[in-house]
Amino acid sequence: MTVTAETLCTAFRGERRLAAGDALSVARAVRAALDAEPDGPPVLVFDDATGKVIDLDLRGSDAELAWRLSPPPRGPGRPKLGVVAREVTLLPRHWEWLNAQPGGASVALRKLVDEARKGSEAKDRVRRAQEAAYRVMLELAGDRPGYEEAVRALYAADRSRFDALTADWPADLRDYAGALAADAFVSPGEGG
Repeated sequence: MTVTAETLCTAFRGERRLAAGDALSVARAVRAALDAEPDGPPVLVFDDATGKVIDLDLRGSDAELAWRLSPPPRGPGRPKLGVVAREVTLLPRHWEWLNAQPGGASVALRKLVDEARKGSEAKDRVRRAQEAAYRVMLELAGDRPGYEEAVRALYAADRSRFDALTADWPADLRDYAGALAADAFVSPGEGG
């Protein structure tokens, strides 16, 4: 996972939200907080899209920090379209079928992937929300009362139970976990 200056993330110091926003702004806030209180609780920074802990290299000047978070240069392919070449391993009968399709294997694969994405979009959104909220809850609330039941409520899509079980958690933690979990409580037929 590549973190760039535009990656949205949230930093926690202990149970308190330290900063939220783009990675560059959060990195600057984290560095300032660590400079002000070097012996305070540890800082964890989460990618808001995945709930994964991300590592921000805080060394150097603001310009160096911004340079490290700038997007990597594009590789070969069709950069304007965002096309990336990768290897796909298939059986010979699969290649024969793909190559016989209008436009060839690449066009057929792109169409198949787009079709599959559209068909599972709602389920994927629910799954991503569950996974992101679970990751954050595990890191920040794994030892809190009601944690295991809150995780069960998250995966059962039981919003009222989830809210009741997390109600006594520190506000910053409860609110962040709830925000990440929001799409987990939307049934696949609903918008969200």
